[in-house]
Amino acid sequence: MADRPDAPHPRHRLDPLLQRPVPFSIAALLAAADEAEFAFVRDAVELSDSALSKQAAALEAAGYVTVRKGYLGRVPRTWLSMTSKGRAAFAVHLDVLREIAG
Repeated sequence: MADRPDAPHPRHRLDPLLQRPVPFSIAALLAAADEAEFAFVRDAVELSDSALSKQAAALEAAGYVTVRKGYLGRVPRTWLSMTSKGRAAFAVHLDVLREIAG
């Protein structure tokens, strides 16, 4: 924690979007990879397609995730990846959690 007794509690530096369990779980998964297929993220985080779409859209709106659509052969696919802004926000969020836990 801060050296000053009147310093604000570290929780005030937590990212509001990443405080929610589902976006945090998605970010944690994507932080460990360059890119992940939508279905893999859906299954790993245990969400429905619509729930993951909604959460991915929120993370994309924040600039934390990019969504790429394409084809694998003739089959349409969607991939998610974390942006550098998203990786930085996730790292800061984790650091603050560690500071609070410490």
